[in-house]
Amino acid sequence: MAKVLAKLTIETSEEMHELGLRLATVFQAGDLILLTGPLGAGKTTLTRGIGEALGAIGNVSSPTFVLARTHSCGEGRPALVHVDAYRLSSAAELDDLDIDFPNSITIVEWGKGLTDGITDNWLEIEIERDHTGESEVRELVLTGYGERWAGVSI
Repeated sequence: MAKVLAKLTIETSEEMHELGLRLATVFQAGDLILLTGPLGAGKTTLTRGIGEALGAIGNVSSPTFVLARTHSCGEGRPALVHVDAYRLSSAAELDDLDIDFPNSITIVEWGKGLTDGITDNWLEIEIERDHTGESEVRELVLTGYGERWAGVSI
């Protein structure tokens, strides 16, 4: 069951960061968030805002070379796991990262098609940008899958 939760226009990187701050307020342990979009779309900027709002310890940056970073968010709060799946080719490779999905808030960049079987509930954020480079405007579609997202409004 898929439900479009929001369609947004983001005009600056600051707005993308602020969206991350707002989104973090609805996230809880066990949430899986997939970010799709081209290079430079703002996936890491969005994740940095989420991390800031969650109180993530350490620099929230693209985990391109390490594939996944786990950030503690303080006592009694779920960890933030930030995954860059660009170089992964299968769900088995993602599984090999040994992520504690049920007890973390997990954000996977480039994860579309790699998370099948992990959960029946996830949030997909698709980011489109002007490929000419003439504009910084991004168009976002936030789609919730599963019962977890049925009653959520963003």
